[in-house]
Amino acid sequence: MSAEKIISTEINDLPPLATPEKSKEVSSSGRVDINILLNRARKVKEKETLTNLVFIGLTLSLIFIVGLILSF
Repeated sequence: MSAEKIISTEINDLPPLATPEKSKEVSSSGRVDINILLNRARKVKEKETLTNLVFIGLTLSLIFIVGLILSF
């Protein structure tokens, strides 16, 4: 085998990475407001709770339907 390196041209075809815009919630002084972080954490927790309730509801519905089918 030769010691030549194979250079892939696919790497050069990738689009440049876009830098994310600054969030409106972060102040220009570099400080972060604790209330903003707490609100964000609450939103995530609410979403997780809603997802859990949906799965529990689907599971209970499935158990109920299977019970009805087996009772006849």
